Amino acid sequence: MTFAHRRADFPADFLFATATSAYQIEGHSFGGAGQTHWDTFAATPGNVVRGENGAVACDHYHRWTDDLDLIAGANLDAYRFSTSWARVMPDGVTPNPDGLDFYDRLVDGMLERGIKPMATLYHWELPSALADLGGWRNRDIADRFADFATCIMGKIGDRVHRTAPINEPWCVAWLSHFMGHHAPGLRDIRAAARVMHHVMLAHGKATQAMRALGMTGLGAVMNHEYAEPADSSERSKELAQLYDGIYNRWFLGGILRKAYPEDVLKHLSPHMPEGWQDDFDTIAQPLDWVGINYYTRKLIGPDGSDQFPFLEEREGPLEKTAMDWEIYPDGLLHFIRHTASYTDLPIYVTENGLASYDVLKDGAVQDEQRIRYLSEHLARVKQALAEGIDVRGYTVWSLLDNYEWALGYEKRFGLVHVDFETLARTPKASWHTLKDALAK
Repeated sequence: MTFAHRRADFPADFLFATATSAYQIEGHSFGGAGQTHWDTFAATPGNVVRGENGAVACDHYHRWTDDLDLIAGANLDAYRFSTSWARVMPDGVTPNPDGLDFYDRLVDGMLERGIKPMATLYHWELPSALADLGGWRNRDIADRFADFATCIMGKIGDRVHRTAPINEPWCVAWLSHFMGHHAPGLRDIRAAARVMHHVMLAHGKATQAMRALGMTGLGAVMNHEYAEPADSSERSKELAQLYDGIYNRWFLGGILRKAYPEDVLKHLSPHMPEGWQDDFDTIAQPLDWVGINYYTRKLIGPDGSDQFPFLEEREGPLEKTAMDWEIYPDGLLHFIRHTASYTDLPIYVTENGLASYDVLKDGAVQDEQRIRYLSEHLARVKQALAEGIDVRGYTVWSLLDNYEWALGYEKRFGLVHVDFETLARTPKASWHTLKDALAK
């Protein structure tokens, strides 16, 4: 399959990256890491496919040098990794020297290979000790998170290229506390509303903490889904807009405009924490960049109930991934434009990719759907650049097949195939394609 892009098609300083997250690849049973609410969630029957967890995952904790060699071998410029709060502070408060040293070695290993480190402080593994105190429902979590930011970035912050406090706040809040699909698995509108705010407050306080360390290159990473009405009715149009408010405009608005969208707030305000209106100066800390995670679109229609949010997702007609997500590249262009309407800050695509039905055969994986997906989405990045939008980088999710949260080890997002029995790594055709396209 012909890949339609080459490094020379993009600005000279444009960064091509790949990404992972700590709990999904490291192996949380190693290095003195503390228990997380994901361990608890996975140990509860019915929450995760086959009850699988991140105890071993891809054993990146011991194999990180080989994994960094894979990044460098694909001619990628940067690596967006995350730090585990429960590895750095097993009880959420007390530093773990082994955890700090692991990330210290990891960052040095990137720099030795000419890879720019792009750090995310939190990718969902909350220490159980803090979950016991209410977790993200508890306002104090924001101060504890700022302490964590000071601890880990006091160790590695002098060497990271770009840093964001929290990956995908919608997932931390809505997916996990209203829909119940991720840890801690709540289905509680009051909890969700409080977390929708506290995760923003924690972002702001962690940003302040990192600025106090003298750090630059600080940003925010939000995930986006393109919502379209499932039919031509006015009700479906209203609900698609409401979905967009919950998923997209709430977090952009809080961080970049000091305001939450009124169409969502109308329903969540009775459940919001006391004094939330006074926190926007903390939430909206000056940033250096904004990140977009994008995968798919959703068709939205009424669910027939009279309970907020009144909507349901409908199956669409487009080609789908192994996650049953529609492939809709125009949605990425939409959100690049949409984010640019909120801010003049540089924009990075911080996650984009797909799970496909990858099969290792004769020592190779022919993942043509992934190659096509990446090519089509990079074409939209090119279009945004042609329109004069300041896009600085594009990140493929993910480097490795890994623990896909509640879906266990079934869904394969990686550029590199992982045999979860032997943990052997095999670069897929997409990895080889990027290696050739990004040759310097």
